Amino acid sequence: MTKAKGILRWIDDWLARHRSPVSFWLHMIGIPLTIVGVILGLYQLLQDPPPWERWWHPVLLFVSGYFLQWCGHLHEGNDMGEIIVVKRLLGLPYNAISQRYANRPSRQRT
Repeated sequence: MTKAKGILRWIDDWLARHRSPVSFWLHMIGIPLTIVGVILGLYQLLQDPPPWERWWHPVLLFVSGYFLQWCGHLHEGNDMGEIIVVKRLLGLPYNAISQRYANRPSRQRT
């Protein structure tokens, strides 16, 4: 499988697990906030000296973004991706696609 096909499959799987419009849009807001929080945190750590008085800026972005994604999964009724990985490793059952949305068609890439 080529890298491009792997990425497209990952996107299709992600879209299948986020069928609720509320969950989808909470992720569209939460994912960028989380990424910006990580980038800002790394940037601040690389400054000499690090601006410790502003440590809460990246933390707030990261936690807010992650919280929005968690709310999306709570609304949709399925497990978060990180929880699925841990449950798979432990051999526990997991819920990738909520039964409430299992019969609803998945979003298609355009």
